[in-house]
Amino acid sequence: MNFCSDCGQSVSHIVPPDDNRLRYVCDHCGTIHYQNPKMVVGSIPLWDEGGHAQVLLCRRAIEPRKGYWTLPAGFMENNETTTDAASRETEEEAGARVELQELFTLMNVPHVHQVHLFYRARLLDLDFAAGIESLEVKLFKESEIPWADIAFPTVSHTLKFFFADLAQHKDGKPFGFHSLDLKKSLHTS
Repeated sequence: MNFCSDCGQSVSHIVPPDDNRLRYVCDHCGTIHYQNPKMVVGSIPLWDEGGHAQVLLCRRAIEPRKGYWTLPAGFMENNETTTDAASRETEEEAGARVELQELFTLMNVPHVHQVHLFYRARLLDLDFAAGIESLEVKLFKESEIPWADIAFPTVSHTLKFFFADLAQHKDGKPFGFHSLDLKKSLHTS
């Protein structure tokens, strides 16, 4: 940050009085510009017909990780709840209508200043299509997931947790809630 968004004057990167972190502080008006993590919110759209569970994935049409597969997700907007964001991103990226269920994963990705939230979701129908940020969308059984081509570790972990819980759910156990701190590179290896 070079200039104050309040008055347009230059800013300094300092620790303000009574604070313990570097902040951008306006040299003219004194406004402290706090920077906070961004929320990435999405869904795990499930189609389960006759016990054959499939998850809807999107192949990214944009960077980062263009051409790799992901769950439908994106940055939360102001004046939106996390469930609003999950539904909107699912519709925008996959053209899919879902019924959201409970929050399934919360992943902290501090090195890129993000928190990723994924909700379990039930596809309402098979009327879906790639949105502007997706090259294609497709249903995958667990055995068909292109693991080597998954865009982000948060998505890989979420899918692994999901299919493990799904197997236990068939035996009558409830789905769990999973939280993880990822402090490595955002890209898969």
